[in-house]
Amino acid sequence: MFLSALFVSLFTFVQFNCENLFDCQHDSLKNDVEFLPDGSYHWTPFRYWRKLNRVGQTIVSCGERNGEVETLAEQDCSISEEAVANWHLPDMVALCEVENDSVMRDLTSFRLINSRAVRIAPIRGMSPTRDLLYASGLIISGDTLHVIVAHLPSRRGGEQHSRPFRRVVAEKICAIADSVRAVSADAKIIVAGDFNDYTTSESVRMVCASGFTDVSAKAVGQNGARATYKYRGEWRSLDHILVSTSMMPAVRSCRVHDARFLLVEDEKYGGVQPRRNYLGPRWRDGFSDHLPLVAEFALDE
Repeated sequence: MFLSALFVSLFTFVQFNCENLFDCQHDSLKNDVEFLPDGSYHWTPFRYWRKLNRVGQTIVSCGERNGEVETLAEQDCSISEEAVANWHLPDMVALCEVENDSVMRDLTSFRLINSRAVRIAPIRGMSPTRDLLYASGLIISGDTLHVIVAHLPSRRGGEQHSRPFRRVVAEKICAIADSVRAVSADAKIIVAGDFNDYTTSESVRMVCASGFTDVSAKAVGQNGARATYKYRGEWRSLDHILVSTSMMPAVRSCRVHDARFLLVEDEKYGGVQPRRNYLGPRWRDGFSDHLPLVAEFALDE
């Protein structure tokens, strides 16, 4: 996650699951052997830097809505002055499935104002899972914005079997939010990430019950995407942007960013689907199996 300079009152927040953004170096503390040059995914430096460029293109295109910049983002084509005037770099981006901070340094030169990782203690039968990321910083209105980025455990073993693992992470998210509110009762808080759950699932409902609204619950795209993720022909969103009650008056919109260059035809089920980077072990030279969420806030109010 990173911050850019905030020159306008409209604050743009992006949540994006990058789909396995690993570097090419082995880390003995991580299970990354598949994403090495001699691993099953043949993750070479060329593919790595190609992927970084793809992620950068995706983020840049999220800053514009009329379609011209996003469709020409990966082409050597001229872009009108009007399109450029209607575009600005998203102010904050929360990324999931990024291996480490080395990847982030390669991707961007921006840096956080304040952040810390929050470790999740596994419960019985639960494998070690990803840390939560808590970050805070000043925004253009002078307020402090608090952000919690999460990537909850997968549904491996079945939804019912894995549900308690996502519950324990949701409980930790609520605890962090409570600790922030203990200092500032009306704190502006965003919770974002891949929950591996849907709006009606227990983990999302738990966080919402603690004073948040899922502003992404009905988010759709402009080019055929009905959610951020498509599985066996069905669009459903595992990705969410949850906003504290104190921030709700500032919400202006939330959409799925389905720029045409991020999509391919779904030959099996019809319509379109995300232009993913891998399908099994096969490299597709795409972007991600998820589409970004883009939320806009008027934080000067």
